[in-house]
Amino acid sequence: MDDLVIAPAPGLPDGLVIPADLLRERFTHASGPGGQGVNTADSRVQLSVDLAELSALGVEATRLDRAMEQLAGRRTGTVLTVDAAEFRSQHRNRKAARERLAGLLRSALAAPAPARRPTRPTRASRRRRLEAKHRRAEVKRSRTRPSADS
Repeated sequence: MDDLVIAPAPGLPDGLVIPADLLRERFTHASGPGGQGVNTADSRVQLSVDLAELSALGVEATRLDRAMEQLAGRRTGTVLTVDAAEFRSQHRNRKAARERLAGLLRSALAAPAPARRPTRPTRASRRRRLEAKHRRAEVKRSRTRPSADS
């Protein structure tokens, strides 16, 4: 098994390489249709990594805490596990699991988006909005039937 290379991203300017000895792969029977080999081939892949061991790879504690928080629903303790069983081939499922794990870690370790700074509409935009409302009201008023009094 090779190292998992996570490409540079906004939160990871230098990228990240997870050594193969930190990754654990398990192979099981995939469920669902698959022909004759479905009960004999272990094509389903479960790829796991212990997030607590990422601090040794130079991931800062703040990023690691944020990743732990974002991935809270997907991990057991500090271990993050990803399944892949969409392909019939074990090789393709291994590749899919690695891509899925890399994507999860890339998004979890990325810096949060800056908070939105509230703005106020300009005086000219408020005036244009009110003029448009007035024009629309005039159009609707012109469609009404004349009253019987006039």
